[in-house]
Formats: sequence, C-alpha cells, structure tokens
Amino acid sequence: MAKTVAICTLGCKVNTYESEAAKEQFVKNGYSVVDFSAAADVYIVNTCTVTHLSDRKSRQMIRRAKHKNPDAVLVVMGCFAQTAPEKVREIDGVDIIIGNEGKGAVYDKVEAFLNEKTRIEAVTDIGALREFEPLFVKGSERTRAVLKVQDGCNNFCSYCIIPYARGRNRSNPMEVCLKDANELVRAGFTEIVLTGIHLASYGKDLGDYRLIDLLDELEKIDGLERIRLGSLEPTLFDAEFCARMAHFTKLCRHFHLSLQSGCDETLARMNRKYTTAEYLEAVKRIREVFPDAAITTDIMTGFPGETDEEFEKTLSFVEAVSFSDAHIFQYSVRAGTRAEKMPEQIAPDVKEARSQRLISLTSKTRDAFLKGFVGREMDVLFEQKHKGDQKTSYEGKTDNYITVVAESCDDISGQMLCVKITDVKNGLAYGTIIETE
Repeated sequence: MAKTVAICTLGCKVNTYESEAAKEQFVKNGYSVVDFSAAADVYIVNTCTVTHLSDRKSRQMIRRAKHKNPDAVLVVMGCFAQTAPEKVREIDGVDIIIGNEGKGAVYDKVEAFLNEKTRIEAVTDIGALREFEPLFVKGSERTRAVLKVQDGCNNFCSYCIIPYARGRNRSNPMEVCLKDANELVRAGFTEIVLTGIHLASYGKDLGDYRLIDLLDELEKIDGLERIRLGSLEPTLFDAEFCARMAHFTKLCRHFHLSLQSGCDETLARMNRKYTTAEYLEAVKRIREVFPDAAITTDIMTGFPGETDEEFEKTLSFVEAVSFSDAHIFQYSVRAGTRAEKMPEQIAPDVKEARSQRLISLTSKTRDAFLKGFVGREMDVLFEQKHKGDQKTSYEGKTDNYITVVAESCDDISGQMLCVKITDVKNGLAYGTIIETE
C-alpha cells in the first residue's frame, strides 16, 4: 500500500503554489495524496503569519494533524515557521521545521527524518538570501496554471511582517520563467497567472529588465491565450508601463492594486510608497487603456491613529475609485513591526464598525460594475461545476475576473466559450452560452 501525504495550506497564493510543488515531490516518489482530515503517513502544514489569527490557525492545524495520527511525520513550514521557529518547536510532535527557503527539498527532509529519527530544523537567515529558489509546479487540477516568478519584499510597510518572513526581493530569471510557461502551455493550459510576494518588483534585482519585459515575451508564446497578474502596487503603472501594456492582446483586464487606506496621512504612517493622488492616476491610466478593466483591492481598517476623519476620507476615496471588488480586513498587531509600538491603537469594535461600512460600500460598487455587462457577450474560461445550483451549470472567469455561471448538459470545464450575460445576483453574473458554428 502506498504511503500517504496530507497538506494544509494557509495564507496566500504563493503558499498555495509552494504546497503544490511539495505535493508533486511526494507523488513523484509514490505517495498518494489524501485530505488533511484523513489519517496520513506525512502531514505538511504550510503556515501563514500575516495576522495573529494566522498564527493561531497555524498552531491549530499543527496540533490537529498530530492528534489525527500521532505516529505520522509532521512537517511545519512557511511564514510562521520562519518568523517564530521557537514557538513551533514548543508544539509537541513536530518533526521537521522548514522556513521559506528549502521547500523544494521537503520530500528529502522527510526521508532523512525517517532514516535518522531526529528532528530536523531548516530555518535559514531569509534576509540574507539574494537568489530565487526555483519551484516549478508541472500540473494542477485547476484550469488556470499558476507560475511563481518572484519572492520577497523590500518595502517594509510599518504594519507588515512579510519582509521578515519572506526576505528581500528575489526574481526568477526571465529565461527560466519563459521555459516554465512554455511547458505549462504544452501541458494544455491556456491561462497563466503570474504570482509573487511583491510582483511589481519583478526583475529589479536581476538587471535592466522589469515585469513589463517579461509580459512582452509571454505575449509571444503560441497557445497561451491569457496572462493574469497577481497583486500589484499602483506605482507600477507609470506612463511607460501603460503605453506598452496597451499593445498586449493576452493580458487580462483585471488589476488588483493594493490600497490599504484612502487617506494620505494614514498611508504615510503605514510607510506606503504612494499617495491617493498617485493611486488615482494609476487607476485612470489603466482605465484609459482598458475601459472595462476590473480594479480590485485590499483595504485595512483601524490602523493605529486612524481618526474618524481619516476613515471618512477612505470612504470617499473608495467611492470615487468605484472598485469592482475589495477585500476588507482589520489591522492586526504584528510583533517586530513599527506599528506594534505606535500610539492610539484602535478598539476592536471601532475596527469592526468601519469594516462593515466599507464592505457595504464596496458591495454596491461591485454590483454596479457587474450590472454594466448585462446584455453583453464575453469569453469565459470555464473551470468547474457551479456548486450553488442544483441544475447542470458551470462557472468560470472572464478575462476581467467576473465569475460567470451558465448551464450546459456537457462538461465544459477547461473550455473558453462565449456567453451572453443576462443577470447579476449575489456577486455573480449569469448567462447563456452562445452557440458557434
């Protein structure tokens, strides 16, 4: 009987990518992958530390794995393991601790532990690293392929622990990215999502090329129909970037621009590298190139010192931008960051009230964006059956990241089909597939 491995992934898309890479290592060596709730020979918890709740969830999942099978090999890796290895070490039953470097060798670490029966700790000085660790995910059950091209961040926002967890900016060389992208297309993927910790910094550590140059080369790949970008900074969209972007035919019209606050005073305390005027200019440039572009964002409430007046500025700014969607979250104290020691920490009930107001506002702007497409025909890359409907229906994404649901008697997963949008409800678009000759 084949050995089994179960993986729990917490946090961002980069973590998801790295968990997929770990899974492929074990499958290649004869392991079967089982659900994390099942009994397994090896458990891997790929942790997150972006908030204190992330830390708590990481600890919960570590303990849950050992409770499920006390004899299993338990691997803890990722951001929580990187920033707080001493806390991971205190949890009973952890056999292997890996930070954010060396995930490409997790299978080898498990084999070494099985041979030596001695705890392995592999947490390096992440801040000293200057080279990108190559991790290529060859396959996926998803319709879209993800390609990690960058790691680390040099920005050191005052609230953020990630530079300490992920280290400095490191980019995968362009020739390697293009080789991997071609392999994904040969495997049948028509859409590739570029991801990284600070994607906008791609290439800055390698010489005289940038993210726009990588996009230029990806555009030339035959068989690749869509290139989607992960989270970006508004400072990326200067006049040159947007002028070159205007000539692309494969770039998805979806841009996730991290905002955090719509108030300049708050942004300054956060140590963000832009003003609201610069952010608005970036949005304007994008919409001039792609009028139907989806602009999504992240917004934090309750940052230390955020007054009622500052929050009202954020509300007004968010309404002015009219985002197509937004992730609203509350400030969380992270030990070791500058914001930890800032005065005027905001009470939890105030954070919650502000979050609810922003959620209500961005829900309205999202619905307004979606309703603008009713009656129009759009190409949809279908991914899977729609779980929220008893009928035979499938869901997929337009290039500007609208989730579209349409009925089909056939399995249309993985197909790019034209759909006429007929209705919008609960944040989803519904439509009818247009039959083609």
